[in-house]
Amino acid sequence: MCLKPRGCLMIEHRLIERAIEILAVERDRLKAGGTLDPVFIDKMVDFIRTYADRTHHGKEEDILFESLESKDLSQEEKDLMRELIDEHKYGRKLTEQLVRSKEAVLEGDKAQLESLLDAVNKLVEFYPEHIRKEDERFFPDTERHYDKEELDAMLREFYDFDMQMIHEKYRKTVESIEEEKESV
Repeated sequence: MCLKPRGCLMIEHRLIERAIEILAVERDRLKAGGTLDPVFIDKMVDFIRTYADRTHHGKEEDILFESLESKDLSQEEKDLMRELIDEHKYGRKLTEQLVRSKEAVLEGDKAQLESLLDAVNKLVEFYPEHIRKEDERFFPDTERHYDKEELDAMLREFYDFDMQMIHEKYRKTVESIEEEKESV
């Protein structure tokens, strides 16, 4: 259990870092001539989209950043928040590139392996720096805008958000399966 919202976000960062380290190992394996493992890529895409982006970035954007809009932020804090939002969008773009490239490789376009490796490499480079920026600068600097009651209320919002995410994920899973079965 987290004591502060930034603690929860930083715990999530540690799991994201572990996943990115695994992705780096897979990148190196592919660069050394290994064959594409589409199941691994699908698992990583699911992790990035569901956990890193929708769940983690969702709490940042939909709860923390939105709350900060009503605070008296310095221009530097405002600029950094906008930068972090742009970086979240960049991560989504790279993940989409990864998906498109994987599909193209599976359809026989082996040249798209370079695009896939480019997306993987950029994700591996992007996440550690993005996480460092949040952990070391943004979270500590902006936490000062909240009192204990506000931080406790935000923690409750985080827990509610997480609880809803599992239901959203698996509702979408069932809907996807239903669509697949209807088209057969």
